[in-house]
Amino acid sequence: MKSTQVDFSSGSVRRNVLAVAAPMLTAQLLNLLYNIIDRIYIGMIPGEGTIALAGLGLCFPVITMITAFANLFGVGGSPLCSIARGRQDTERAEHIMSNAYFMLLLAGVILTVLGIAFHRPLLYLFGASDATYPYASGYMVIYLLGTVFVMTSLGLNPYINSQGFARTGMLTVLLGAVSNLILDPVFIFLLGMGVRGAALATILSQFFSAVWVLLFLTGKKAELKLHFRNFRPDFDCIRQITALGTSSFVMSCTDSLVQVACNTMLRTFGGDLYISVMTVINSVRSIAQTPVMAISDGASPIISYNYGARNFPRVREAIRFMTQLGFGYTMLIWTLLSAFPAFFIQIFNRDAALVDAAVPSLHIYFFGFVMMAFQFSGQSVFKSLNRAKHAVFFSLLRKAFIVVPLTFLLPHVANLGVNGVFLAEPISNVIGGLACYITMRRTVMPELKADT
Repeated sequence: MKSTQVDFSSGSVRRNVLAVAAPMLTAQLLNLLYNIIDRIYIGMIPGEGTIALAGLGLCFPVITMITAFANLFGVGGSPLCSIARGRQDTERAEHIMSNAYFMLLLAGVILTVLGIAFHRPLLYLFGASDATYPYASGYMVIYLLGTVFVMTSLGLNPYINSQGFARTGMLTVLLGAVSNLILDPVFIFLLGMGVRGAALATILSQFFSAVWVLLFLTGKKAELKLHFRNFRPDFDCIRQITALGTSSFVMSCTDSLVQVACNTMLRTFGGDLYISVMTVINSVRSIAQTPVMAISDGASPIISYNYGARNFPRVREAIRFMTQLGFGYTMLIWTLLSAFPAFFIQIFNRDAALVDAAVPSLHIYFFGFVMMAFQFSGQSVFKSLNRAKHAVFFSLLRKAFIVVPLTFLLPHVANLGVNGVFLAEPISNVIGGLACYITMRRTVMPELKADT
């Protein structure tokens, strides 16, 4: 094997997980920079940073929806690719990847056309006011023009990681993040483009990442190569990819639904200020949950590969290590967020009114954050082992069946108001996280022991 490629079949399972998770963590943290840097710079626009930040927050459901489709065919196909690779079926693995990219391109074009055509009614549906709409529209239309680039870079990168090239996957994101870091201040401040400049910097950065991914997957270093020689869509293969990717798709879609519900209720009970607060808290959450996502994503190809190779002791060890590491991390970050809330909030905005409103909201929102470790662990196992029905159900349970109804209900209970909106998240973490993990333990682990 190449020196930069991790061998999933031998050596310490823990070292393999860390060898994949560490570059993926770096990559995911860098990926956050696409939007986090935008939020930081937009929050600093003189005289209009807070209202511009609210406008950007209104675009999150659309951005999340684009990510959902990238995950549908990216995260959906990569475990199948790993399982085929574990069985030494290279032709099948490449066939899966080619069909996934076909669907990524098709979905990207459709989302671009529909998003631009209906962006105005969508933004008002998401909670825009006449004050925030110009900022939201300025960012959203330009961002949508780069949808195909986003779909390519986000959707194909899991196929690099599934081959053991985690460092290359990290470099994909590093290229885009560094580009965004450089271009953002140029377009936003130097050229005076404001939120439009932030969107333009983002899609150009995603373009660079997309080119990098395609060059690698069609080049000599890749074990599994992307090609379209004599290609015809295989709808049975696409169905399998879609079935497994539906859980990640549903998670992102329900995230988008939650954002719409939160913005609607926050505008009703707190106004544009609390939409800005939620934008900041969502940004903090993105940073806080990224390492535990990287841990579960790092374990996923190892679980899938060894499941395909029927090496079940390594599968069980990877599951245990992933859960233990995720629990330790989430406990640490919950402690830090509880102790220093203002520090994390002021990364994005230092407006006194916003900070005063955001500190108690952050305490409520992150209560019981440790339960996220169980949610990610259970979900990762179901996806890695191609248990599509379980993965989809628990994706829907936490967000669609718990968070969204509570977001609409709790503000009216005992005069909770905006606090009720922020309280819905920790309740769902406890119920959904435990339900997902306990089900995984009672269904998957006995089967792995029985098949040893």
